[in-house]
Amino acid sequence: MSRDTTFPEDDPAAKPAPPNDSAKDDPAKNDAAKKRAPNLEPPRSDRVRVDELNPGVGESSSKDTQIDLSPPANDAKVHPQSSAAVAEAEAGLSGGITELHSWDPHKAAKSVEVGDFYFKRKNYRAAEDRYREALRYKDNDAIATIRLAVCLEKLGILDDARAEYESYLKILPHGPQAAEAQKCYDPFGGMSGEAGHTGRCPG
Repeated sequence: MSRDTTFPEDDPAAKPAPPNDSAKDDPAKNDAAKKRAPNLEPPRSDRVRVDELNPGVGESSSKDTQIDLSPPANDAKVHPQSSAAVAEAEAGLSGGITELHSWDPHKAAKSVEVGDFYFKRKNYRAAEDRYREALRYKDNDAIATIRLAVCLEKLGILDDARAEYESYLKILPHGPQAAEAQKCYDPFGGMSGEAGHTGRCPG
């Protein structure tokens, strides 16, 4: 069995042609050879030639991943009031909440801790503010909700207290303070505080 032991460099057809001495004498051919030769110098901003740049310079190279933000064709017909609502929101005329807090459970826990500090010193108004702040940073927080309910009851704001007890029962219907919250919030008989606080409510 014979094996082919020839290498590409041994093949006379694969060898490059010998250099032509006439190219040295022709300056046009020398310029063409220089243009084809790669530039191995590192790029520098002061050497950029604008005429050598592509015509699409400055355009994003990721056109395929761009998101189309234009509205759908029938958007104005389906949502006729959307432009007015956007204009009102930008102008701040909607009357809604303009200040947004990011979701931050650490700040919420700190606000509850400070609220507890005020609550123990019977400063219920300051405690209420801190519990509400906690709920802005972490809405549907069961601890802040139940403590806000107790605080509101201490302040005599019974309708709001009832709403917070109800919120707690929605968040944790079988939570550790659900039985106490149910005693304070009674959708049929009202709160225990309305007929004289019995001391059964948490806090």
